[in-house]
Amino acid sequence: MKIEQIYTGCLAQGAYYIVSNGEAAIIDPLRETQPYIERLEKDNVTLKYIFETHFHADFVSGHLDLSRKTSAPIVYGPTAKPEFEAIIAEDNQVFEVGNITIKVLHTPGHTMESSSFLLMDENGKQTALFSGDTLFLGDVGRPDLAQKAANMTQEQLAGLLYESLYSKILPLNDDITVYPAHGAGSACGKNMQKETVDSLGNQKKTNYALNQKDKESFIKAVTDGLLPPPAYFGMNVAMNKKGYDSFDEVLLKGLQAFSPDEFEEMAEHSDALILDVRNNEDFAIGFVPQSINIGLNGDFAPWVGALIVDVKQPILLITNENEEQEAVTRLSRVGFDHVLGFLKGSFKAWKDSGKEIDSVNRISAQQFEQEIKEKEAKIIDVRKESEYNAEHVDEAFNKPLAYINEWIGSIDPAEHFYLHCAGGYRSMMAASILQARGYRNFSEIEGGFSSISQTEVPVSDFVCQSKILK
Repeated sequence: MKIEQIYTGCLAQGAYYIVSNGEAAIIDPLRETQPYIERLEKDNVTLKYIFETHFHADFVSGHLDLSRKTSAPIVYGPTAKPEFEAIIAEDNQVFEVGNITIKVLHTPGHTMESSSFLLMDENGKQTALFSGDTLFLGDVGRPDLAQKAANMTQEQLAGLLYESLYSKILPLNDDITVYPAHGAGSACGKNMQKETVDSLGNQKKTNYALNQKDKESFIKAVTDGLLPPPAYFGMNVAMNKKGYDSFDEVLLKGLQAFSPDEFEEMAEHSDALILDVRNNEDFAIGFVPQSINIGLNGDFAPWVGALIVDVKQPILLITNENEEQEAVTRLSRVGFDHVLGFLKGSFKAWKDSGKEIDSVNRISAQQFEQEIKEKEAKIIDVRKESEYNAEHVDEAFNKPLAYINEWIGSIDPAEHFYLHCAGGYRSMMAASILQARGYRNFSEIEGGFSSISQTEVPVSDFVCQSKILK
């Protein structure tokens, strides 16, 4: 028997590839199927089942394409109602894969169809629990995403989650290995550990949610401090439930190369958004006017979902050369399938053609230090509220990037301000959005708070609520 965790860092997502005696199962595959096909061919095994723990909100699963290419059936837990052919398992139903068995444990709470999969080895020993978004390491799945579909409150869903965990999972043996669907950085939980694999026994000791005195305290603990989910989550759920275009077709369409003239024509005569995925250092120096910068070298896909929101938005890409396929692939993972093509030759080709370019007024932390000594300054910190609360520049306003569409209208375009995040990744996203909407009277600080903290600019952990966007 072999169990392989296939972890994707930018989504903090774990898919699982299981092999036993010539047969395989895959749990929660990502959108692109080729890595799984290659594993199957290398191991000379047949894919018997594709297990889905639930209808995912934060990414588009590869279940449909994988099933089309291998003829393996898709398996969901009880109450799932996909709009395509699938096996809807009963609670405690057992599936055989080679010499092992996988038992379905219906564990509603995160969503109503959420299920965990308990693996028994060749000797019938309970060995691994693929817990989906029911149980994370250090946390449990948020119970507020399925409220509308379930016609329930988040407190009612949290109550179901309590019953699932305390009646189905906690009674299992301590030596079982827990393989969750997500790790630290995912928006599907709030307190996840950086580790991606652990024993159930250790989670019983260390996971706050598994150590509540009663159901009421559990509900309060897991619902406290939940931030609003990204707007694209509901669209990804719909794609996972209803179906989507083949990834191969999406990739083929997205890899159309446009010359600078063609790219300009497309931008002017379509409602496409120009998405520049180069790093923030290169973007600051020069970019195609009206471009939005979300760097491929960070938490790219989640920020695309948070900032662009509508998965049907047509997109024109600007990437570093030979990164086009990576960008289209990572966009498709969160349902952004409408990439029209990319700028051939990258930004250099645009610049060399003599077309108009734009840039961001980026200054060093040292220059920022000098300037605020000489005049009164307005400072906007786009980090998360928790980061701001830990330490921030004195008198800075906290306006998290995730809520830029809510606070951008409160900015006076005539008043100069300084803009920063932790290191420059998020503040450049904010800068690009601000400039695309006509705001230009600001300075973005290179290196963000990390660089500022190395200067003598006063910082504090004192929190003034009037300076936090609510």
